[in-house]
Amino acid sequence: MLTPLLRAGRWARAGLVLVLLACSGGVQAEDGYALWMRYVPLADAAASSYRARLGTVAIAEQTPAQQAASAELARGLGGLLGRAPPMAASVTATTGLVVGTPRSSPAVARLRQALSGLGDEGYLIRNVQVDGRNVVMVAAQQDIGALYGVFHLLRLLQTGASLDGLALREVPQVRLRVLNHWDNLDRYVERGYAGSSLWDWQTLPEWRDPRYTDYARANASLGINGTVLNNVNASAISLTPAYLEKAAALADLFRPYGIRVYLSARFSAPIELGGLPTADPLDPGVQAWWRDKVAQIHALIPDFGGFLVKANSEGQPGPQDYGRSHADGANLLADALAPYDGVVMWRAFVYAHDVPDDRAKQAYSEFAGLDGQFRPNVIVQVKNGPIDFQPREPFHPLFGAMPRTPLMLELQITKEYLGFATHLVYLGSLFEEVLQTDTRGRGDGPNVARVVSSVADGHALSGMAGVANIGTDRNWSGSHFDQANWYAFGRMAWNPQQRARAIATDWAAMTFSPDPAVVEPIVGMMMGSREAAVNYMSPLGLHHLMARGHHYGPGPWVDGGPRADWTSVYYHRADHAGIGFDRTTRGSNAVSQYAPALAARYGDPARVPESLLLWFHHLPWEHRMRSGRSLWEALVGHYSQGVRQVQAMQDSWASLHDRIDPQRHQQVSAFLRIQHEEAQWWRDASVAYFQSLNGRPLPAGEAPPPHPLAYYQALQFPFAPGDGR
Repeated sequence: MLTPLLRAGRWARAGLVLVLLACSGGVQAEDGYALWMRYVPLADAAASSYRARLGTVAIAEQTPAQQAASAELARGLGGLLGRAPPMAASVTATTGLVVGTPRSSPAVARLRQALSGLGDEGYLIRNVQVDGRNVVMVAAQQDIGALYGVFHLLRLLQTGASLDGLALREVPQVRLRVLNHWDNLDRYVERGYAGSSLWDWQTLPEWRDPRYTDYARANASLGINGTVLNNVNASAISLTPAYLEKAAALADLFRPYGIRVYLSARFSAPIELGGLPTADPLDPGVQAWWRDKVAQIHALIPDFGGFLVKANSEGQPGPQDYGRSHADGANLLADALAPYDGVVMWRAFVYAHDVPDDRAKQAYSEFAGLDGQFRPNVIVQVKNGPIDFQPREPFHPLFGAMPRTPLMLELQITKEYLGFATHLVYLGSLFEEVLQTDTRGRGDGPNVARVVSSVADGHALSGMAGVANIGTDRNWSGSHFDQANWYAFGRMAWNPQQRARAIATDWAAMTFSPDPAVVEPIVGMMMGSREAAVNYMSPLGLHHLMARGHHYGPGPWVDGGPRADWTSVYYHRADHAGIGFDRTTRGSNAVSQYAPALAARYGDPARVPESLLLWFHHLPWEHRMRSGRSLWEALVGHYSQGVRQVQAMQDSWASLHDRIDPQRHQQVSAFLRIQHEEAQWWRDASVAYFQSLNGRPLPAGEAPPPHPLAYYQALQFPFAPGDGR
């Protein structure tokens, strides 16, 4: 087995060449560029049946969105069915598929009552009678809804669904479905593991890379309708005229696909760009500067979405620098954006300059008291948990605590704390776990999904944000399976009540093969992968155990540095007697930020889910678990179980070697070997460290770490990818 030190150079990736073959027989080489939109030929019988059913396609091609829908149908049906079907602007004697809106299609106009309530983005897919013939109809109120419906129809064909008895009605449950790109203007991607930034600012706006359109297609296939182009740790230069012209070029490309462009705004931009002496949100000169800046942006990007803001967090400037509140800062920008239907996404990821007694409490302490003080076009963007995208956290207590303020769930699609691109960790199960959590803990309260979709509180704004891992790597995401996390985010942002297993099943069928002999083992791997990572990284509610800075590999010993709450020992608090962070009423009292029923459950070691035990409790090593084992025995057992789970994933993938194209199978196999080695590293380093504190023998049957603790502590990886700079 290679040591982690010998693997330090493995992050360099070789470029791959896309081979688009339509041959029959064995599997074909692929490099992942097509994502889940491969549109490979179906079996002859299925293709023949669909061709006969669909016949000629009636679709208008007047507007950019209509042209995008028509092009996607031609591409998709041409690939899946072996040849593109005839296209016509209106219904003919051979029409089997009608796509459109009441304005573009008289046949769709007859469904006007059925279209009621779809809004701008919803759509129907159903069997209807048109001039005495049974046709498949994709109908919407607006062109973008029809485009979304086209992608859904193609998904049905890719997964082998029947076109008989169709009666689908889809309306997005969340208004803002937005990717956050942590991309710097020099094309470095903070916490990115898929190459450089997709945005080539040097050649924009003149050169509009065709890949930008493929990016828009992929997002539209999921219903993602917004993208923040630049890092939340923003440079004010993003707001200069030269860069606004570049952003406008991207907005032009994305507009036919229903995607609005947003920018991360640096709060101190009036000082850095405008020469003002202050950025105080109550200063009239500052207010005027932002009004003028938004007007300038709107002149270039008429459908500009608005600003994402990180303020008074990790050294970023903000309203608290002037004694003002987060509401004051957000409202400053909201007032400037309001005339243009723009919104402010104000992040709640904050912590004080002084190290608090418990960083998990900081966002709630700063924001809960501001409920109801934000403008109607402000949405507060809240991470899924109270720390920072850990392998497992309890849901953030702000969900359910701010009923008068719309809240936007922020999820991390990139795997900053979950093995970068080389670990197979399907995040759909993590997203579902958060979204399905009851915010009151009584079984009768709104879950996070209902809060995020504003069903619970009736807000006009609702949103979900995903921190992207999209870059210049040929497969877009650094690994083939990381594409699934982009896919799952988009599907759950459209409908937060969707389930991770169903989404994984669709993704596997579209990305690899609809053959159940392929789909079932892949979905099995995916659905167990996140729990495996939790086991070998941070079991039983432990968190923030990674190495400093780049977050690559284990570092439970990390101590010292500029802030205690940037260390591991701050969070696990292990010593000779016990381990865990006491957040009960006897400790930091973070439990009090949750609804009373949840606070009681989380505060009781006998009732808290054992998966969160050490998040909320500091317990002795001999604490008796529900299994009858001691805490120490259970902890070591979880670490070892995680390694075995990765081995099982390797075995499942190896069994598919003759069913997956060699190019993708080989890369996934290589990454699974890396994951297995690193899971063992996590297990051995963590066990060695905690055993050095408690002096306890390993449980029977558990192998000792092959190296002394000093070996693991000495490993250094100065060029690990993704670290902020």
